Amino acid sequence: MAPFSLMTASASWLAKSFSVLSCTSTLARCTSVPRAAYINSVKWLTSQASGPPKRPLNGYMRYVLQQQPVMTRHNPEIKSVDIIRRIAQQWRTLSPEQKQPFQEASLRAREQFKVDLQRYQAQLTPAQIQQQALEKRQRMAKRKAIRKKRAKMKSLMEDWRNLFSHQKQVYTQLAEDDKIRYKNEMKSWEDHMMEIGREDLIREQTLSTKKKPAAKTVAAKKGTKKVKAKAVKKATATGKSKTTGKTTKSSSVKTVRTTKKT
Repeated sequence: MAPFSLMTASASWLAKSFSVLSCTSTLARCTSVPRAAYINSVKWLTSQASGPPKRPLNGYMRYVLQQQPVMTRHNPEIKSVDIIRRIAQQWRTLSPEQKQPFQEASLRAREQFKVDLQRYQAQLTPAQIQQQALEKRQRMAKRKAIRKKRAKMKSLMEDWRNLFSHQKQVYTQLAEDDKIRYKNEMKSWEDHMMEIGREDLIREQTLSTKKKPAAKTVAAKKGTKKVKAKAVKKATATGKSKTTGKTTKSSSVKTVRTTKKT
């Protein structure tokens, strides 16, 4: 297990790398698919408008491009990653005779690519050749930096797994504090956007949350108005009933008095 002092020294760096950890785990879940499925065609950078010839696809990628639309049409509910996994499994079960048409097409395309590339390079000026060499070195340096970063992340993941629970608690609390800070700052920013009329910049879930209380308030106001109207109507009806009762009682008293006099 790495010393705890080393863990403390890399605390801030580790805290900033949680998002990268999630990306790394996502890549790990996709290792069952052959690596060629995630490699794009190599692009040669150049200043020429026409551009260089593109590197041809191998036999497997040709099979993927052929099968992906078919499988997606028959399985629209399946995610793209799972579609690629199924196609990769199918490719592994194909016999050499079934793979042969795709591999032969890839070989023919590769031979044609070599011819086209030589023709293209023969047309380049010394400055363009130098520019291509520079861009190639930049690409190689970028790939090297990515590999180095992945190795560092792998080492940090191992160190994290070896930490005790009480040691992890420090970083867990930092992450929780960051979540609260982000939530408060986002709320303040969205409230400001609402004030200046930039609702288009606010998240949809926030807008829906803000609209629901407003709708409830309007409904409550309408309900209050209805209750008040009913109360006024009832009070009016009660007043009328009392007035009618008093009038009837007065008439009865007068009738009794007249009868007595008679």
